[in-house]
Amino acid sequence: MRGRSNFAFSLVEVTLALGIAAFCLIAIFGLMPVGVQTNRNATSQTAATNITAALVADLRATPTFNTTSTQFGITFGTNPPPLYFDGSGQFSTSLGANSRYQLNITWYGTSNLRYADVKVTWPAAATSANASGRAETFAAFDRN
Repeated sequence: MRGRSNFAFSLVEVTLALGIAAFCLIAIFGLMPVGVQTNRNATSQTAATNITAALVADLRATPTFNTTSTQFGITFGTNPPPLYFDGSGQFSTSLGANSRYQLNITWYGTSNLRYADVKVTWPAAATSANASGRAETFAAFDRN
């Protein structure tokens, strides 16, 4: 019978492989909080952009003979009190326990050509100076 040769990993090779795997796992685990935070920021930015788009669409859909928008009740040319939105997009005129976003509108222009500076900040209870995130849109409305 011929001599059998056994193929196996030595203890040194196994130790090196475990060391390399541990180093890679530590690097991956170190990147996890960054990925989670980036995902949270992207989700908040998307929600704020959707809120802004819905408000601008409501204002643009308002007939010229109306001075108040139908969905959000915004009067053209008048800076309204802040609107507060929850995570599902429902709005309120007062800060509530579920409020996540705050929307502020500042009007500029004449009675026929209005400009709106629309700002959405989060968290809802924060002022715009200390908010953790913000989305802003400048929109023009021809009321002729």
